[in-house]
Amino acid sequence: MTALKLTSIGNSVGVILPRELLVKLGVQKGDTLYAIDILEGVRLTTADPNFAAQMKVAERVMRERRAAYVSWLKTDCLAFASAH
Repeated sequence: MTALKLTSIGNSVGVILPRELLVKLGVQKGDTLYAIDILEGVRLTTADPNFAAQMKVAERVMRERRAAYVSWLKTDCLAFASAH
């Protein structure tokens, strides 16, 4: 567990992240962290939750349409090879 200190930054309040936590998260000044609401409180992560959801949809579509994609890929590659 790491205790985080709140501090004033202009008219706002900021959180001071100790160097060890920055290293553990793999972040530095200017990077983005996402605060995700969870049952126990809030989780800080570098992973964009919207991106993960979009990738799940993309993976599902690719699985469902794999045969069509492979067929298109073969046709397109053959057409490209014939043209060159």
